[in-house]
Amino acid sequence: MSDLKVRIGLGAGLALADPLADTRALVDGCERRGIDSLWFPDRIASDAVEPLTAMGWAAGRTEHLKLGTGVVVLPGRNPAVVAHQLASLAALAPRRILPSFGLQPATRSERTAYPVPGPRAAVFEEALVVVRRLLTEEVVTHHGRFFTLDAASVGPRPAKPLDLWLGGLVPAALERVGRLADGWLASFVTPAEAAAARAVIAGAADAAGREVEEDHYGTNLLVLPPEATDDDVEQAYATTSRRRPEVDPATLIARDWAQARRLVGEFVEGGITKFVVRPAIAPPRWEDFLDAFDAELVPLQT
Repeated sequence: MSDLKVRIGLGAGLALADPLADTRALVDGCERRGIDSLWFPDRIASDAVEPLTAMGWAAGRTEHLKLGTGVVVLPGRNPAVVAHQLASLAALAPRRILPSFGLQPATRSERTAYPVPGPRAAVFEEALVVVRRLLTEEVVTHHGRFFTLDAASVGPRPAKPLDLWLGGLVPAALERVGRLADGWLASFVTPAEAAAARAVIAGAADAAGREVEEDHYGTNLLVLPPEATDDDVEQAYATTSRRRPEVDPATLIARDWAQARRLVGEFVEGGITKFVVRPAIAPPRWEDFLDAFDAELVPLQT
């Protein structure tokens, strides 16, 4: 796996004390330091900036920074509108737009904000097909179970087709990545779980007669800032335990930068080479967190 391209970006997450000021600081700080990518969450019940809006604003403010969604909920959105938004972003900021989709919001309270016309997983899969077709075909006619399009098109379409990544960890989600997606972006997984999931995805892709590229497997990685207090650690562990109650949160959150480096190495050994690093709690100063991220993790890129 050593010949694969390791890339480490930064995720805004929900650790924003002031969403507007911190978003500006993150975008400007990442661009100034030459950080590979910045990823925006989809959390409609919080003060986080809407991800596609944030990507558009950041694309116009930067020249080199790649911009991703980590992850945007697709079921409940109009896939034709999403495709048009992504096509426009990719045409205006070529090779810098990194869409990643999820099945449902992280919290139950947000799920009523994304109503779907049928079983969520089935809607997700058909919506993904619609998005891909609109991004790659000049004219699309689609009469499906949930969506109908007649001679639809979006433009300007990007010269290079966008890679569409998916999240998820349960077997059905991993199989879906293999059948329909170009990459996998995990959350709250251990290196061993990620390596096993990678094998499942590759097997599903092979069974479907397609391929997920070797370096298109990634994960989010939570890191506690050095200033974190014992109360901060307890809070971060409690939040993580609500997502993965069966896993020791100490194995999912890096307590310091040294542990973060070790985890990156373990993930890379298992074939996971793309990383979105997020602070587990709001850092006192984003500039300090960016400096540490730049010094501690960016040199691990290949």
